Amino acid sequence: MERKTIRDPAEVMRDEMFIRNKIIGLLRKGPKTIPEITADIGYPSHEVVVWVMAMRRYGTIEELPKGRADDYYQYQLSE
Repeated sequence: MERKTIRDPAEVMRDEMFIRNKIIGLLRKGPKTIPEITADIGYPSHEVVVWVMAMRRYGTIEELPKGRADDYYQYQLSE
């Protein structure tokens, strides 16, 4: 069983600009879900959620409509 380490929130936020650029690079190739972003950048999903939600809040990215209620949202760069 993999043990999760929870980083200090200040440390997570300090990495924001670096990770933001990685996420933008991924989304330039097409929409992705949080699990896909997590797998591609290699950071824990709970941290990726913080970065993605911040980017969504400030209009950098937007979610696409879901096909089914149990699907993950896909995120894309805002136009």
